[in-house]
Amino acid sequence: MGGRWNSKGIRAVYASIDPSTAIMEVAAHKGFKALDTATHILTSARLIDLSQVHVVNPDDLPNPNWLVPGSHGPGQQAFGDQLLKEHVFCLVPSTVSRYSWNLIFDADRGEGQYEDIRQERFALDPRLHTK
Repeated sequence: MGGRWNSKGIRAVYASIDPSTAIMEVAAHKGFKALDTATHILTSARLIDLSQVHVVNPDDLPNPNWLVPGSHGPGQQAFGDQLLKEHVFCLVPSTVSRYSWNLIFDADRGEGQYEDIRQERFALDPRLHTK
């Protein structure tokens, strides 16, 4: 799971580094109902060269409130755009799960830099969709 967004002309892929965080990220945006009632595909891949990953620690962010869940403002978007201009892969803290991480990368520049791509149909534990 993950998504693509186009930020200032950059085709970016937004993914989590573990399935649990991916589930929580999608649930935060779409809800558990969508994960339970619509088909989703879980995709995994392995980065070939981990030295290409730039880690963005919470203290590296200009505004600590960017780690608070909410909509992204222009300052946050500009910061992300600059990161993706400077680095192909960026590991960033998740706002959904404070001790988890997401990987954001430029889809065009990142192509060919990962391998062992696997996809499988995702199945949510129905106990998570209670309403």
